Amino acid sequence: MSLTVKHIAELAGVSTATVSRVLNNDPRIAEKTRERVRACIERTGYRPNTVARSLKLNRTHTIGLIVPELANDFFMTIAEGIEAKLKAKGYSMIICSSNESVEEEEERIKLLIEKCVDGVIIIPASSKGSHFRAFVQAEIPVVIADRQVEDFETDTVLVDNSDGSFQAVKSLIEAGARRIAFIGGDLSLSSARERYEGFLKALNESKIPGDERIIKFGDFHVKSGYRLMKELMEQDDPPEYVFISNYFMHVGATKYLAEQALDLRKRGRNITIASFDDMELSPILIFSSITVEQPVEEIGKTAAAILLARIQKEGEKVSPMVTPRIVRLPTTIHRKEALKLG
Repeated sequence: MSLTVKHIAELAGVSTATVSRVLNNDPRIAEKTRERVRACIERTGYRPNTVARSLKLNRTHTIGLIVPELANDFFMTIAEGIEAKLKAKGYSMIICSSNESVEEEEERIKLLIEKCVDGVIIIPASSKGSHFRAFVQAEIPVVIADRQVEDFETDTVLVDNSDGSFQAVKSLIEAGARRIAFIGGDLSLSSARERYEGFLKALNESKIPGDERIIKFGDFHVKSGYRLMKELMEQDDPPEYVFISNYFMHVGATKYLAEQALDLRKRGRNITIASFDDMELSPILIFSSITVEQPVEEIGKTAAAILLARIQKEGEKVSPMVTPRIVRLPTTIHRKEALKLG
C-alpha cells in the first residue's frame, strides 16, 4: 500500500490540510509542527503524488525556459540563476532550445502549453514577438530576458547595453584611442543595436568621426568574430583599437590574432580590445584591456522573481496582470593590461 497525505497526518497527529501546507512551504505553519511533519515524511520516505496534486490545484509547479541555443555559456548561466530562484520556491524547470529559429520557437511554445507549465521565461531568437501571444491565450504568464521583442508587451529583464558599451569605449578614448573599430552582431537584435548605439555615443561625445571601413557586423558567434577581425587586420591601415560587442565574437577575434601574432609583430602592429561580456575565460583573452561585465546570473534570478510574482498563491493560476515593466540591470567595467606585440 502506498503512503498518502492521510497516513502522514495520522503519524504526525495533525490534519491533512496541515501536511499539505508543510509540503507547500506555507509560512503560517508553526516551526515545531513543520519539523514534526517533515520528520514523519523523512522517516517513511513519503513522496507526494505530483500528478494528482497538479490536477487538484490546476498547477504543475513547472516553469518553461526557451533559449536560442543550449551550447552557450551565457544562456546557461542565466538558466542557473533562474533555477536557483525556482528551486527555493519549490518549482522545477523545462529548458528548450529554439536553435535561433522563430519556427522552432513556435514549436517549443506549443510543447510548453501542452505541458501545462505555470509560466515561461524566454530569451528570444529574434525581434519578433507576436507568436508569444499564444501563452496569453493559454493564461500562462511570460517574462522576456536579455533581448526585447516587437508586437508583444510583457515583463522584460535586460542589462544597460548602451551604457556598458559607452563606458568601455570612453575608457579607450581616455587611454588615447582616436580611431576605434567596431565588431558587432545583427542589429535586428536589441542587445546588438543598443551596444552599437553606446559605441557611437562615446565617439560623438568625444567628437571622434566614425569610419565605415572599420565598422563590421556579423552575428554573436566565434566564427563571425574571427572573420571580421581578419577583415580589419588585412586592411592597408588596420586599427589599433577595437570594441567587440560580445564574448563569443571576442573569442573568435582573439583566435585570429593569436594565429597571426608573429606576422603582426614583424609588421609592428599592436592591437587593444575592449569588449562586452566578462565571462569565465575572459581573463585569458590576452589582447583585451577592458571588459563589460553583465550580471548574468542576476538576469535569471530577476526574471524568475518577476515570473513567480505573476503566479498567485495556491488555488489560483495566474495573477491579475498589472502594467508590464522593463528592468535594466547595471553593468560593471573591468580593466587589465593587454598584451603588447611590439
